[in-house]
Amino acid sequence: MQNVTGKGLDYKFRTVIVLLLLGLFSGMQGQFRMYAGNEKPFQTGEKLTFQVKFGFIVGGYATLELKHAYYNNKLVYHARGEGKTVGLAEKLYSVKDIFESYFDTNSILPNKAIRDVKEGNYRKHDEAVFNQWNNTVYVTRKDTIISVPSNILDMVSLLYFLRSLDLKNLQAGSVLHTVTFFDEALFPFDIRFRGKEVVRTKFGKIRCYRFDPVVEPGRMFDSEDDMTMWISDDRNLVPVKVRFDLLVGSLHIELSEYSNLKYPLGIILD
Repeated sequence: MQNVTGKGLDYKFRTVIVLLLLGLFSGMQGQFRMYAGNEKPFQTGEKLTFQVKFGFIVGGYATLELKHAYYNNKLVYHARGEGKTVGLAEKLYSVKDIFESYFDTNSILPNKAIRDVKEGNYRKHDEAVFNQWNNTVYVTRKDTIISVPSNILDMVSLLYFLRSLDLKNLQAGSVLHTVTFFDEALFPFDIRFRGKEVVRTKFGKIRCYRFDPVVEPGRMFDSEDDMTMWISDDRNLVPVKVRFDLLVGSLHIELSEYSNLKYPLGIILD
């Protein structure tokens, strides 16, 4: 088996963080209805922590935290996601990527997205300002305006959009087509719903929705079916686990800590 070290490890960890955010957070615009009224399955103060493991090696952590903030004098949600290396991965090639989104408390559509990347000696900071009225995004780093489809989402608000959808009548075999704005460009992303499964976690068994995002074969993956993710089949719709079957081995992302969930996590009592 090929060794995963140095920049190769960084590339894989960085790609995992992106896929975590794009995969776990894939929305399904225009295909399913949102829950009625202002009721949402999350609340401010919620924090989720995910452990990233390369085989048996813990390579990093990803966290998501939701708060209230004001944007243009309007109360909005502010979500902050962070991915970072730890242990051996940190010594080989340090990664600390931060993703932020300010989005509407009702529609979940974003007003602003921030991406701050620190990977080895590489640094990048970009901001995207969304105008949902005229379907444009202003990219501050390039000082340019980009036309986008209506109801466009950024990669962080996608998670909360997904969690606001009514998935009860979702049929196995459905292919969900999405487009999000990421890294100063449009990012098409398809995801297949495979049905429901019970997943073992450190908290106990949890009933989950299973999704298989379509990934691109090549540098990391052997086939387009090499990623699987599970989201809790309860009132929280929390990302629970992601599995990657890579060309160089397996990788798992698992929910390791949570706090301030709006509802009790749906753990099956034996």
